[in-house]
This record gives sequence, C-alpha cells and structure tokens, in this order.
Amino acid sequence: MQYMLLIYNDPAREPAFGTPEFERMMGGYFAANEQMKAEGVLVSGEGLQGVETATSLRIRADRVETMDGPFAETREHLGGYYVIDVPDLDAALRYAALIPSARFGTIEVRPLMDYNPAG
Repeated sequence: MQYMLLIYNDPAREPAFGTPEFERMMGGYFAANEQMKAEGVLVSGEGLQGVETATSLRIRADRVETMDGPFAETREHLGGYYVIDVPDLDAALRYAALIPSARFGTIEVRPLMDYNPAG
C-alpha cells in the first residue's frame, strides 16, 4: 500500500539555515532518504519551495480564480512529502518517525487511493 508522508513545519520553529542544528536536520533527511531507498520503500519525495511561491486555484460559478499563496492560513506550512510503499499503517508510521521535522512540526500520514487496482 502506498502512503504519502506530508511534512508540515512552523518556520519559526525550524532550525535556521547555516546553523549546526540545520545541518543536523538535513543530515537526518539524508539518512532517512538513504534508509527508505535501501529498504526499497521510497517511491518519490521532494521538498517544496516556500509558501510565498504558491498559487491556489479554484473554480466558482464556472470562473477560474487564482490567488497568491496557499489556500489555508496556518502556522504550519506544507514543506515537502514522501510517497512510500509499505505493507500497512504501522510500517508507514515507522518511516514517518525517521523524518527530522517530526521533532518540531507534524508529519501527516495518509494512504493513497488506488484507482487502478491490479488484477
């Protein structure tokens, strides 16, 4: 089963770029990536550019509306994601716990829909 691990951070709580804490956090990400690759569960994953680069789109009354920034106003911002392929939620949670941002942010673990089941 595939799960998406959505990485939410409050930028005010994230280690500052260039500090030893930031370097440790990035080392943790590199280690998590390598472990997921080595164990054959990593499908994909990337960090996202800052929320100031986001554009949100919606259609209302057949009109396309776009807005600068994310749709939701929250303290925590979606900063990246992983897609992993594991047997169950317990395994997905074990991999989510490897993500360094779990120490100061939130990792949302959500199963992906399978619209094309094999068989």
